[in-house]
Amino acid sequence: MNQKLVEANLKDTSGSQAKDFELDCSIAGYDYKLPPELIAQNPAVPRDSSRLLVVNSPTTGTQTAPLHHIFHDLSALLRSNDLLVMNNTKVIPARLYGHKSTGAKIQVLLLEERQHNCWLSLVKPGKSFKQGAKIIFEPRQLGIGDWEDSYPVKSPELTATVLETDAATGGRLLQFDVPEGKSLVQLLEVFGEIPLPPYITDSKAADEQYQTVYAKQPGAIAAPTAGLHFTPELLIKLGDRKINQAFVTLHVGVGTFRPVEVEDVTTHHMHEEWIEVPAATVEQIRATKAAGGRIIAVGTTAVRALEGAAQSLNLQPFCGKTDLFIYPGYQWRVVDGLITNFHLPRSSLLMLVSALIGRQRLLNIYNEAIAFGYRFYSFGDAMLILPEAVGVRS
Repeated sequence: MNQKLVEANLKDTSGSQAKDFELDCSIAGYDYKLPPELIAQNPAVPRDSSRLLVVNSPTTGTQTAPLHHIFHDLSALLRSNDLLVMNNTKVIPARLYGHKSTGAKIQVLLLEERQHNCWLSLVKPGKSFKQGAKIIFEPRQLGIGDWEDSYPVKSPELTATVLETDAATGGRLLQFDVPEGKSLVQLLEVFGEIPLPPYITDSKAADEQYQTVYAKQPGAIAAPTAGLHFTPELLIKLGDRKINQAFVTLHVGVGTFRPVEVEDVTTHHMHEEWIEVPAATVEQIRATKAAGGRIIAVGTTAVRALEGAAQSLNLQPFCGKTDLFIYPGYQWRVVDGLITNFHLPRSSLLMLVSALIGRQRLLNIYNEAIAFGYRFYSFGDAMLILPEAVGVRS
């Protein structure tokens, strides 16, 4: 345990508070049991027909139960002049299949572009892939005539060479051999597929159902799933109620979904993810707060982008990488409320939401969701934490 942090936080606390803090810092404090049948395999249709668990009071999760709604009720649950901040990243077809020169099959998951056409990637199986190893990719099955329309040269082959191993992720840095003037991203529609999370094993979802309706900036390897519940009609309805919208970009990468593997969560190091908080969004946030409105982040990735851009204490336009890790004890700078899905045990996302309302409260609320049959994870239902409910309550 980080002893200085523990000692600082245990001053003048009761024995029960001390125990709670120990659990806040321990990976074991973020366990819960989820029946496998509650892991959603397909999205709700229409998107906004998913269920919405509402945390509306400081006592929700301790003395009172959360409220049960449908996501299309959102406009009635927020106030005029509230600002929804959404992540407009777009999932790329980041999973590719190939083989070695020996014929051995290989699966590659692109993580992030480090240089032009040079990508940090997870390779499976990867133990034998050392510097200089080559991977040969073939396109997905195409209809007659599709190939020439989709690919700039008449070769049905794409190759990559391993440059080095990345110690932080266990991945490989792959240099892709791409025709001059082209980028790998342009070829992914032919060679790649949208990578669904490993717990989605029996899905009939179309690719577009794993994109938000406002996805714009390609670069993510996973969807910002809280945004999957919005429909164009709901966005219009929110606008009519003067519930405004602003956008940030965080390209969801390994830092978001990789599990926390240390016993003391305060020693966990997040992998960096690329974010952009544009000046227009900063101005909208400032104007909203000045007018008494509230900042409601849509998803934990929007939270990380906003809070990551405010680490100098004041929110500023920002374009770059963040490794911000939010867990209980975090001092909030921008976000007032949150729309989020239900997250995996022992995940950094569970810790982020715990920082907003308290770990034990959150676990109590999750138990309520399980008891009422809510669907969990990427294609699952959602939770709304209103600003009046924020705070750690024992």
